[in-house]
Amino acid sequence: MSDVIGRGAPERRSPQRGIGWALAAVVPVGIVGVLGSAATLPNIPIWYEGLAKPPLTPPNAIFGPTWTILYLMMAVAIWRVLSRPGDRPGRQRAVAAYFVQLALNAAWSWGFFALHSSVLGLAIILALLVAIVTTIRLFAGIDRVAAWLLAPYLAWVAFASYLNAGIWWLN
Repeated sequence: MSDVIGRGAPERRSPQRGIGWALAAVVPVGIVGVLGSAATLPNIPIWYEGLAKPPLTPPNAIFGPTWTILYLMMAVAIWRVLSRPGDRPGRQRAVAAYFVQLALNAAWSWGFFALHSSVLGLAIILALLVAIVTTIRLFAGIDRVAAWLLAPYLAWVAFASYLNAGIWWLN
């Protein structure tokens, strides 16, 4: 029974430590969200609206709520992994992979929107896809729920890769 609990639910810790892990999960995701918005929002009417876009491009109003949900799921996923014992095999590597993909997530907004570079955005988003797959694989060995929480994020970034490639191709 402890093996099932050990792989599925975060271990019980002191409330102070739980708050610390929650902040360590939420704050970086929040910072990336704010940085991404700072790069993206001013460039939608100035640059993005004038681009030719591929079929299936959703309305702009879809992106904000989608990213909010994905960022919340990402925060819960890393919280679950951070709540595991620090000496758990693979935990440090999984956390490092998570923060690499989070940095690439922020970098994409700046490369694509702020620098108006669909080719740089495409290079970054392809690296991001690899980083997300790596993170999911590493999370799966620590907490399967955390890994599954990142699956919608992977799907959305794969779709965003299609959109980015289409914009590069069409413009």
